[in-house]
Amino acid sequence: MKARVTVTLKNGVLDPQGKAIENSLNALGFDGLNSVRQGKIFDIELTDQDKNSANEKIKHMCEKLLANTVIENYTVELIE
Repeated sequence: MKARVTVTLKNGVLDPQGKAIENSLNALGFDGLNSVRQGKIFDIELTDQDKNSANEKIKHMCEKLLANTVIENYTVELIE
């Protein structure tokens, strides 16, 4: 089973990298941008075949390592 974990900064947390990307896009002539927020994606392949077990395992991974839950949100998408 495969999982895709998307980690993004929570609303209200400053995103200097996103701001730098926004400024660069504006400098390249891409106008009409309100804001840019950046994040990260993890594609994880598991041996688990049970969705509930895989989902719980991924959530524990996020809580312990993949996401700083003080300032980041995460979503998990299981892909069979």
